[in-house]
Amino acid sequence: MKVARFRSNDQIFYGIVDGPELVVLKGHPLVNNYETTGDRIPLKEVKLVAPTMPSKVVCVGKNYAAHAAEMGGDAPAEPLIFLKPNSSIIGQGDAIEIPPHSDQIELEVELAVVIGEICKNVKAEDALSKVWGFTVANDVTARDLQASDGQWARSKAFDTFCPLGPWIETEFFPEDQIIESRIDGEVKQHSTLAEMIHTVPTIIEYVSSVMTLLPGDVILTGTPAGITRIRHGEIIECEVEGIGTLVNTVA
Repeated sequence: MKVARFRSNDQIFYGIVDGPELVVLKGHPLVNNYETTGDRIPLKEVKLVAPTMPSKVVCVGKNYAAHAAEMGGDAPAEPLIFLKPNSSIIGQGDAIEIPPHSDQIELEVELAVVIGEICKNVKAEDALSKVWGFTVANDVTARDLQASDGQWARSKAFDTFCPLGPWIETEFFPEDQIIESRIDGEVKQHSTLAEMIHTVPTIIEYVSSVMTLLPGDVILTGTPAGITRIRHGEIIECEVEGIGTLVNTVA
């Protein structure tokens, strides 16, 4: 089931994607158990927004061996986690804005986990039961600032640096699906989820041992090799097979 969050008549709603239409839901689906209003609305008549607005975005760095190598280091033995602020989140079709602080903004396609309930100290074998669903993310990074700062906070935190979408897929199970990014149709990153070093259950166990996860919180699971500079006017596509394609422009 694909759950979208959308704007219509200056209000935000949730809906279930049913072909070219949205089945409109009453309030938040996790609160109202997917109760519908009885209304349907064409997808083309609404503006999709980020499918969740979490309290926090937890990210995992260097979770694909080839990407760790292109960054000039070994893959970490444990998940390497950092945070992005929720103010960096944008949705489908929104523009990634190039800040004046940086000359090297790069894309990073990632599988994103959306948490479905309050959880702490989750065991890996129980981890997927805490997941609401999965979406697609772009961990946009100011690579020059990442290098010059010696830590990652500023390089990851600019407004618009966390595109999410286009929706949450609740019936997805991460195995060996293709993960890919494209700039103006040209493939830049191409791998499969099977290449992740730390699996989704392992990541959830690790993160939840550090911090309490809340409903709607997002965990980004790392990016494959091929990180590439993006420039004004380009169209960025980030796709995870079985979920969908997140499309953003660069401004």
